[in-house]
Amino acid sequence: MLSTTRYPLRNSAPAKVFGKGPAFTSLRLDSVETLSHDTKRFRFKLPSETTVSGLNLTSAVLTFSRPAGQFFPVVRPYTPISDLSVRGFIDLAVKRYPKGKASNHIHSLSPGDTLFFLGSIRAYSWKPNEFKNITLIAGGAGITPMYQLIRGIFRNPEENTNVTLVFGINNDRDALFKDEFAEMEKKFPGRFKVIYTVSNPDEGSPFPKGYVTKELLSKVMAGSKERSEKVFVCGPPAMEASLTGSRRGPGGILSELGFRKDQVFKF
Repeated sequence: MLSTTRYPLRNSAPAKVFGKGPAFTSLRLDSVETLSHDTKRFRFKLPSETTVSGLNLTSAVLTFSRPAGQFFPVVRPYTPISDLSVRGFIDLAVKRYPKGKASNHIHSLSPGDTLFFLGSIRAYSWKPNEFKNITLIAGGAGITPMYQLIRGIFRNPEENTNVTLVFGINNDRDALFKDEFAEMEKKFPGRFKVIYTVSNPDEGSPFPKGYVTKELLSKVMAGSKERSEKVFVCGPPAMEASLTGSRRGPGGILSELGFRKDQVFKF
């Protein structure tokens, strides 16, 4: 009689934490790294060293927390910045806001503590080589979904998409991933370019002073060899409103520059 005992296949796909539907899982904080004066990288361990996140470009995770003294729980989305295919952990870059209930709670965590995750949110369903040229416009903490998309594009050897990133920040300290972006510009010349604009640059700053304006974007996009077919936007509400307008009102700066609403995606 044949045994009915089942053994896992050696080449079976790794288990996924975030797939379709809710996750309802607690992940233990493994390490914390300071990225800037108000932003830290939090590395959470997945259930095992062989487990993967199960997330796709582009996705965010929903955190669920109950800060001390807070009666109602707080749910917030955060975009993982680690390679989505890596096994054993996910990294979140969390900016601490003075009155941010979720961000202050996460910043209070120490290695060994846990954070509860409700599940994931699929943002834009990225398809390799869907566009030849794209422009990413980020402000402040809105850089995280852009970072995830940039990493995903340039880690795929089959990708040929050209990427231009416009990054608006308050001061030099807010230039997250600056060194990584510089390395990527060197590694992918002609395919990846970063333009910074800083509202309050430090004395002697290498960055130009300014905001994400129509004048800046018209220069950036006019300087491209070929016009971007898709524009991705993520930043403070006021910046997004100026770029995309309101649902019922004018289309904003991007509309004035000739982009249709279906060519613009807001994270």
